[in-house]
Amino acid sequence: MNQDKMHLVNKIFNNETIRTIWDKEQEKYYISVVDIVRVLTDSKDPRHYWNVLKGRLKDEGNETVTNCDQLKLKAQDGKYRLTDVVDIEGMFRIIESIPSKNAEPIKQWLAKLGSERIDEVFDPSLAAQRSIDLYRAKGYDERWITKRIQNIQDRKELTDIWKENGITESREFAILTNEIYKTWSGMTANEYKSFKGLRKESLRDNMSDIEVALADLGELATREIAKKKKPQGLNENIEVARRGGKIASNTRKNLETEIGESVVTNDNFLNYEYVDKKEIEMKK
Repeated sequence: MNQDKMHLVNKIFNNETIRTIWDKEQEKYYISVVDIVRVLTDSKDPRHYWNVLKGRLKDEGNETVTNCDQLKLKAQDGKYRLTDVVDIEGMFRIIESIPSKNAEPIKQWLAKLGSERIDEVFDPSLAAQRSIDLYRAKGYDERWITKRIQNIQDRKELTDIWKENGITESREFAILTNEIYKTWSGMTANEYKSFKGLRKESLRDNMSDIEVALADLGELATREIAKKKKPQGLNENIEVARRGGKIASNTRKNLETEIGESVVTNDNFLNYEYVDKKEIEMKK
């Protein structure tokens, strides 16, 4: 686990310094509760404020306190001390519990997000348009966005086939996806993300055109083989996933032979770069 400044969290808090930690294994950010309290309240002793608030939340049966971890975070004096932290969901739960005018803008933003998601339940096209707008805002061109939307649909067709063949758990979907990736790229999806320097960001969104084409080919081939062979259960589907990945692997090898270099690159679309700092030991 590595300590890192998460820009999105700091943006939510008007660029105030909020200590965060990235947990690579769980793929989660953990945020210092005392820092949240310090920014959102006028308390001269945010640690005491949090202890009082924590006691009240505990009495109310609030799960945020139950799920609160302690990690060693770097204090102002440069020493690492155990500090209460929560994940992103817990962060928002705590914000909702703080009766402060400074928290109101974030509460209003959360209420707006909730209203928008409810609107999308009644009109799913709003969710599709939101995705397109987000991709545009990140700098993707219209051609790329069109292909990405199609890729999402292709992926859905593959997972539907897996469901028909007895795959029901999210863990099993991840295993099959990793088998395809490992066969053509030599890496699992998480290893591939680490190779590109990514964390929460989407792997597909940060691939080159060739990498996306190979990933698509591996999944499309797996889908078509599964349609014909109708494998049942995890083990049979793993074998088919490897066969689909092998088709993409052969294509990759042929192309690399022609151009004389690897098509798997550690570049990512938005040039993300996280600077790893001192290893942080989790204390639970």
